[in-house]
Amino acid sequence: MALEKRKHLPPYVSYRTFHNFLERLHEQMPSRIDRSYWGEIVSGSNGIQLMAALRFLNLIDINGKPLERLGPLVSARGEQKAQLLRIIAYDAFSFVLESTLDLQSATYAQLMEVFHSTYQITEDVSRKCVKFFIALATEAGMPLSSFITKRTRTARASSGTKVTVKKAGLGTKRNLEIPQGWGEIPNYSSWNSMLLSKFPNFDPSWNDEIKMKWFAAFDELLKRAV
Repeated sequence: MALEKRKHLPPYVSYRTFHNFLERLHEQMPSRIDRSYWGEIVSGSNGIQLMAALRFLNLIDINGKPLERLGPLVSARGEQKAQLLRIIAYDAFSFVLESTLDLQSATYAQLMEVFHSTYQITEDVSRKCVKFFIALATEAGMPLSSFITKRTRTARASSGTKVTVKKAGLGTKRNLEIPQGWGEIPNYSSWNSMLLSKFPNFDPSWNDEIKMKWFAAFDELLKRAV
């Protein structure tokens, strides 16, 4: 899967375009998302980039047919949507999330370097890819360092709401819910660490239903531990 994805660039369309398109799909989901459908919603070049993003995120197949997870994502709201976005992020951006880069302390330049070195793309395209990733991770409630988010801290998120950035640390609860590595557990007191260490490691080969149950259970466990 990783080799397959490397043939295609990560999303570099505007996250606002992606977000608004999902909202449009909420009205009615077509059996195929082709140019005759999206051409009335987004312009030619943006539409092509949007379709590439949907394919990269495994939301549609190569022919534009909606895949299994697109419907639930379009319908989801609140924490359920955040959980689905985390699943999508861990699947699609494994080259970042499974790398040695610690997103809770990394700089913006380090994140750019990961995209550039993995896909050998220009700085301008890397910047657009990183911008999309940051917006997706923010909406998914994933922890990012202030060095990464400082450029958009006072900006509006693509969804139309203010970007909320929390510094990683013991005072951050929701933003620490998803470990940076599959088996990494946040460092709490010895008793809580022992409790959290018993929790099963996240397995990316699970289906989406099991992944959502894992995130929900981990959420509940963290609430009890902090």
